[in-house]
This record gives sequence, C-alpha cells and structure tokens, in this order.
Amino acid sequence: MIRLLLALVFFVSLASPEGSVAAENVISILIAYHSRTGNTEKMAEAVGEGAKRIPRTKVLVKRVGQVTAEELFGADAVIVGSPVYWSNMASEVKAFFDNWQFKFGVFPELKMRNKVGAAFATGGQVSSGKELTLLSILGAMLGNQMIVVSGGGAFGATATTEGDSPGVDEKELDGAKALGQRVAEVTWMLHSR
Repeated sequence: MIRLLLALVFFVSLASPEGSVAAENVISILIAYHSRTGNTEKMAEAVGEGAKRIPRTKVLVKRVGQVTAEELFGADAVIVGSPVYWSNMASEVKAFFDNWQFKFGVFPELKMRNKVGAAFATGGQVSSGKELTLLSILGAMLGNQMIVVSGGGAFGATATTEGDSPGVDEKELDGAKALGQRVAEVTWMLHSR
C-alpha cells in the first residue's frame, strides 16, 4: 500500500506546467556515520543504496566530523550510524549531536524538529550493546523533536562484525538497505501532506 501511495505521489508531482520535476519535488537524506574499521562505513553505503531505491531521493553519505551545518539543516531526514563502544555510540557521534547545540546553534530553535531520523550500529559480538547504541542515537533525535522511524530491525539496522561471519554480511547489508528505503518512504509520506 505504501509503495502504491508513493508511486501515485511520484507521478502526480511530475506533472508541472513545464513537464519537468521542480527542485522542491526532491527529498534530501543525510547519512552521517563514524567508522574506524570500515564496517560502519559499509553499512552507511548500504543505507544510502536503500534510500536511493525511492525516486527523487538525494542521498549524502558523510563521516560525522565532516558534516556542515548547511548539510544537516538542509536534510529532510538524517540517519546516523555508529560502532558500539562500551554499549554506547562512539564519542565522535556524540560530538556530532553535541554540535547541533553548541557548534551549529540549534537549541533552543529546534531546527531539526519534524525531520525524520533513524539509526544503525555495528558491534563485535552478538550481545555487545547494539540496541543500547541505537537507543542512545534515537534518544538524541527525540530530544530534538525529530520523527524517529525504524527499519532493518526493531530499532534500526545492525551488524555483528566478529565471530562466525566477520565483517558485514549480505543479510546485514539488506537490513541496512531496508532502513534507508523506509526512511525515504516515510519522508516522502510526510512531504506529500
């Protein structure tokens, strides 16, 4: 049903007086992540692939330390990824959220209010704290009055990078793609109202 609605919105929005798609008929999704070993980066790229499955979705994938205020505030949705460090997000990701208030000057303006948000995480072991990491990221988004969605899993997409299948496997990449696609779908639903 959602895909049918999105297709209808897509074809209706194509009909402009000149017959071309206007700039406002594109959504922008920022995928910001930290990665030391490359595993979280692989997940970020897969999230981007999933988001691009939805027509007229512009995707920007960047490390959290390289995101500018213009990129952050210009995005319709923000998906944040982190490796698990002591059952929590990496300090670089925490600094990214802190920058919303202290460097980019969001608070108390709440410039992120009503933007779509989601999270993904990678951790070495099965019970390494990936869900806690996802919840800490989503908690920061909720504090900024964002609209939080999940996909790829109950709280977002995850990958277990050690053990029987080291690295990120195809099933985990599929979960990341599903998260990106769902964020794009929900963002389009909100923008078509």
